Amino acid sequence: MTEVLRRGVPGMKSVKDLPAVQDMPPPGGFPAVRFARRLPNTGPSGAAVFAVSALIMGYGFYKVGQGNIYRRHLKAEKAAARESLLPLLQAEEDRRFMEVQKKHVELETKIMANTPGWKVNENVYNNGKWYPPMSSTLPGMAPYI
Repeated sequence: MTEVLRRGVPGMKSVKDLPAVQDMPPPGGFPAVRFARRLPNTGPSGAAVFAVSALIMGYGFYKVGQGNIYRRHLKAEKAAARESLLPLLQAEEDRRFMEVQKKHVELETKIMANTPGWKVNENVYNNGKWYPPMSSTLPGMAPYI
């Protein structure tokens, strides 16, 4: 709009009296506007990522399986070592038990010497079974004493 409306000046009575002036594009048109998302391909495809992940997980499972086999071997070796030591440990315990039992018999003989009809080292249960002496449940008391 190039004219100014002033009161009392001859000219246009309304804005609607102006001629229609339409803006036009420049000769040859406007340059093309890029509106599409054209992102560059930056990385492997989903299938490639999945395949690589599956390979890595498969290798991990393989290593876990190999570790389980190795641990099973170590466990069997430890069990075999313990089984081979068992007779030695049992012999030591039997020897210790016999020493303690001998002391018990001597103490029982000494304590029950004046009791008529008492048989030293006789089973008090009268059922024909052998029982090892019971260990004390009192604190600080060693077993078989």
